[in-house]
Amino acid sequence: MSRVCQVTGKRPQVGNRVSHSNRKTKRRFDINLHDKRYWLESEKKWITLRITTRGMRTVDKVGIEKIVKRLRAEGQKI
Repeated sequence: MSRVCQVTGKRPQVGNRVSHSNRKTKRRFDINLHDKRYWLESEKKWITLRITTRGMRTVDKVGIEKIVKRLRAEGQKI
């Protein structure tokens, strides 16, 4: 499974690991992903989203019903 937030669309970034001698090697900045369950009152069931902590804040602000409606409109299976 890819490391992409379902709500915000954030992905890992690539950068350089810089040593003390200033040598640069590639590294990967992973995002803070969690598998989070939310209760959908309208459907009376639990759904699981793979989201970042920023995505959790977005769900708290906008509401899980609107988020699920938008994700389904984009074609994601939930």
